Amino acid sequence: MKQELNPQNRDRFIEIGIIIAALRKKQGLSQDQLAEKAGISRSHLSAIEAPNYAQSFSVDVLFKIADALGVSAGDILNSTLPPARDD
Repeated sequence: MKQELNPQNRDRFIEIGIIIAALRKKQGLSQDQLAEKAGISRSHLSAIEAPNYAQSFSVDVLFKIADALGVSAGDILNSTLPPARDD
């Protein structure tokens, strides 16, 4: 049975996913390429990166993604998104 994320953690997982997507794109990698390097499925990576969906994932998966990106897991966790602009 899947446990629901509390709202605070939901937002954290979404933010981490967006950061992973930004790092991936900055390195010019497709989702397929990063997923292969990390040893996870593309569909799992896609769910993690989805900006409107909170996909929980293990620390092991975080380490695999970080290693594939050449950064530390701490770098991913300590990154922050720029504040939203009011246009």
